[in-house]
Amino acid sequence: MNPNFCSRRQAIARLSSGFGSVALSGMLHRDLYGGTAPQAKAKSVILLYMSGGVSHVDSFDPKPLLNKKHGEPMPVKVERTQFNANGNIFGSPFSFKKYGESGLDFSEIFSETAQHADDIAVVRSMTSTVNEHAQGNFMAHTGFPFLGHPAAGSWISYGLGSANENLPGYVVLQSGKAVPPHGGVGLFSSGFLPAQHQASILKADANEPVPNISPARADSIQRTRLDFVNRIDRKFSSAMGGVDKIEAAIKNYETAYLMQSAVPEICDISGESKTTLDKYGITDTTDREMADYGKQALLARRLVEKGVRFIELSCLTKGVGAGGAANPWDQHGDLEKGHKGMAHQVDKPIAALISDLKQRGLLDSTLLVFTGEFGRTPFSQGSNGRDHNPYGFSLWLAGGGIKGGQTYGATDEFGYHVVDKPTTFFDLWATVLHQLGIDHEDFTYRYAGRDVRLTDVHGNVWKELV
Repeated sequence: MNPNFCSRRQAIARLSSGFGSVALSGMLHRDLYGGTAPQAKAKSVILLYMSGGVSHVDSFDPKPLLNKKHGEPMPVKVERTQFNANGNIFGSPFSFKKYGESGLDFSEIFSETAQHADDIAVVRSMTSTVNEHAQGNFMAHTGFPFLGHPAAGSWISYGLGSANENLPGYVVLQSGKAVPPHGGVGLFSSGFLPAQHQASILKADANEPVPNISPARADSIQRTRLDFVNRIDRKFSSAMGGVDKIEAAIKNYETAYLMQSAVPEICDISGESKTTLDKYGITDTTDREMADYGKQALLARRLVEKGVRFIELSCLTKGVGAGGAANPWDQHGDLEKGHKGMAHQVDKPIAALISDLKQRGLLDSTLLVFTGEFGRTPFSQGSNGRDHNPYGFSLWLAGGGIKGGQTYGATDEFGYHVVDKPTTFFDLWATVLHQLGIDHEDFTYRYAGRDVRLTDVHGNVWKELV
C-alpha cells in the first residue's frame, strides 16, 4: 500500500479535529436552512400543546345538530372507542359566537383567544391513526406513534441551527405541577439526530429553571476544567474518526456552560411591568394554574426575542373531571367542568401572548400551533363525558405568515368524521417547515440505510393557509 495514502475519514480527522468541525457543521446548517431564505416567513415556533384531547365540538367546530338531537342514539355507525362505554348524542354545554371581521366561530370557553380571530386559522379536518394518549402524543410530536424518532422541535433545531449560542434551540417549558404528557420525556427526544438537538426542559417558576444551573465554583475554575475535558474529548473523538455522539457531548458541555448565565437571566421576569404580568394572568391569586401557565407564555415570548427556534408549553392538571397530570384535557366524565377549568387556565395567557408578540412586531416571524393528540366523540361516555375521537378534530395556527380568519376542512354534521380535506400531523409539520423556509421533502437525515424525514413519505403543505 502507498504509505502516503490516507482514507477520507483519516483526512477529515487530521484536518478538522473535534469541536471545530461541529461549529463548522452548525454554521453550514444555518446557511443551508437557516431561516434567511426568501421564502421563509417564520423564524420560531411556539407549540401550545393541549395534552389529553380538546373536544373540537366544544371549542372550535360548532355543531348545532348535537344540541338539537341531544340524548338521541347516534344515527350512524359508532366506531370502537378507547373504553367503549358509549352513550347517546351529547350536545355541547357551551355556547358559540362569531368573532372578528372574519366571523370565525369560538366557544365561550375561549373568549379571550377569540379576540384574535382574524389572526387565527382553524384546521377542522385533522385525523390520527391512533386512539391512545402515548401513541397519540408521539404521533403529534414526531410523526410516528412510538419511541425513537426525533421530535419536530429537534428537527427544526437541527435544520435551522441556533440563533443564540447561549441558549438551546429547542425548549420545553413547565411550571407548577406540570409533567410531560403520556410518553414522557421521550416525546422531546432528538432520536437519531445529534444529541444537542433534544429539548431542554426549563421550569418557568423554579429558583433554578434547570437543575444545577448555578455554578458551584468560580467561573475561571469551571472554565479551566471544561477546557481540560474538551481537550481529552477532542483527542478521543479524533482517534475514533469523529463519532457524532462524542461531538454532541462536547457541544452539550459548551452549551450548558453558556446557559449558566443566559437561562437565569431570561427566566427572571422581575423587570416586567405589572401591566404585563396582569395581562398574562401571572398575578391572579384565584387560579394558580393559570398564573403558572401565564409564566410559561411570558417566558415563551422572552425566548422568542432571544432567538430560540422551538418552544413548547405544558398544561397543568386542574384536578377536575377525569383528566390526570399527564393528560389534563382528558374528560371522560364531567366534561363541562373539566373543559371549562382547563380553558380558563390557558385562554387568557395565550391571548396575552398573541397580543404581546403582535405589539412587539414578532407575530409575523413567530408561528403558533395549538393542538392536542386527537379530539373527542360527539356522543357521551357515561352521562356527561366524551371518549377519544381520532376521526376528526381541530387545531389552529397563528402568526408566521399564516392567513388568519379562516377555516380549513370540515367534519360531518355531528363532528364525528372528516368530510372535507382530511389531513394529518404530517401535513401540519410540512406546513410548519414550509413557513420556516424548509422543503419537507428535501429535509432528510441518513439513518439505518435510508434518508428519513420528519414527514416520513407523507405530508402536504396547507397552501390555502400560507
